[in-house]
Amino acid sequence: MKKTLLTSLLLWLSIGTLQAQDSLITAQPDTTWRRSFAGGINLNQAAFSDNWKAGGISSIAFNANVDARADYKLGKTTWDNAVQLQYGMLKNKGEEQRKSIDRIFLDSKYGYAISSDWNTFVSANFLSQFTKGYEYDVDADGTDRLISNFLSPGFLTFALGAEYKPNPYFSLRLSPFAPRFTFLADDNVAVNERYGVPEGKSVRTEWLAAMVQASYNRDIFTNVNLRLNYMSYINYKELTGKRIDHLFNSVLTAKVNRYINVNLMANFIYDYDQDSDVQYNQSLGLGILYTMQGFTVN
Repeated sequence: MKKTLLTSLLLWLSIGTLQAQDSLITAQPDTTWRRSFAGGINLNQAAFSDNWKAGGISSIAFNANVDARADYKLGKTTWDNAVQLQYGMLKNKGEEQRKSIDRIFLDSKYGYAISSDWNTFVSANFLSQFTKGYEYDVDADGTDRLISNFLSPGFLTFALGAEYKPNPYFSLRLSPFAPRFTFLADDNVAVNERYGVPEGKSVRTEWLAAMVQASYNRDIFTNVNLRLNYMSYINYKELTGKRIDHLFNSVLTAKVNRYINVNLMANFIYDYDQDSDVQYNQSLGLGILYTMQGFTVN
């Protein structure tokens, strides 16, 4: 089952990429595609002498992020594709390097307009991380505990519903039918964390569920961009406040010049199957940002 679902996802994304590339190559001129790409690397460093009395520890950290979109529109038909990747490492003096942020998010949506502001749509999105994640120093002897890896967990969600999109920078998706598959591929992770996957299984299937998604992406000031994404997942069999999942992602980017930027990123997750408390991470960095708008593939 797991291999079939992964094969289907990869096939979906591969077909979409090939069709997009073919359209980009052959369209003369291209008036139906709107594309954007932003890739950045942020570096933070601090150094202290051994006799620095104010306190502190030497450290170095970096994180990289990619945010790409390819949106197609022809008449009443739309096809929107988004990729968000984040990864970072941190090294403190006297400690091994540790992961500071790790996120993979892929989203593809096919829509058909029924009015100026509303579309019907079908979509698929995938959420996971690249590499192993640990809970550090959990035991008295300093042992680290493996709690995540690629596809452990991994979430593949399909959705059918209606989308409200009154302008280019805001959208709200309402999906009364949104089956989700939770993967737990690494047996070593499964020993410590199950993420709602039943014992003895590597996939949890939630067929009867709903999903709400909202996104906002706009330049709020000159050279300052704010991007917000929210997702709520509701299993009809678990209709209580504590059992409703919430995911929130935000990125605030301020361009100093063409290549230098300051950005603030934050992720908030509430998933009772993972933890009864809210999880969050945040990073602030100065780095290099490369962006492209409306490009074509030759």
